Amino acid sequence: RTRQRILDAAEREIGQRGFAETSVASITQEAKVAQGTFYVYFRTKEDVLRELVLRMGRRLRRSLTLATAGLADRLEIERRGIHAFFAFVRENPNLYRVVAESQFVDEVAYRKYYNDFAENYRVALEAAVIAGQVSPGDAEVRAWALMGVCDMVGRRFTLWERDASFDAAAEAAYAFVAHGLAPEARP
Repeated sequence: RTRQRILDAAEREIGQRGFAETSVASITQEAKVAQGTFYVYFRTKEDVLRELVLRMGRRLRRSLTLATAGLADRLEIERRGIHAFFAFVRENPNLYRVVAESQFVDEVAYRKYYNDFAENYRVALEAAVIAGQVSPGDAEVRAWALMGVCDMVGRRFTLWERDASFDAAAEAAYAFVAHGLAPEARP
């Protein structure tokens, strides 16, 4: 429980203040534990950040899995996934910011987070092509493009506008994913 309290405090501190402005002392003060207790569980502040990046990956994958459980149609999986991703970011803004901070602290952990996510996405997209649910194309590029769309639209409509509904933005992002920029075919 103490380790969990330290991680939760680090998530809040780094998410709100940034990695550089957060100290072990501020984390332990937020966790209401002695500073020496931190070192029972972690060697460095960087180790805490890496653990938080792993936490983000696990929690996000679980959230997306639950939101899309039982669905077979790839486009409906995308729609529900976008909504679930936006809801996750809205509910976990500090954790989302921790991952962004990690690019400046531990680029290996940052890249691994995104590479792992993209690899799973690529496999799912390739399966959808085989099933005839999406058109053929470079699944790796598509995975990264879809992640980019969700990342940037999610930032804008879930982090920057904390009080606004993000449903319309999620539907607009989904329409872009499902239909692209090309005009509808004319008869």
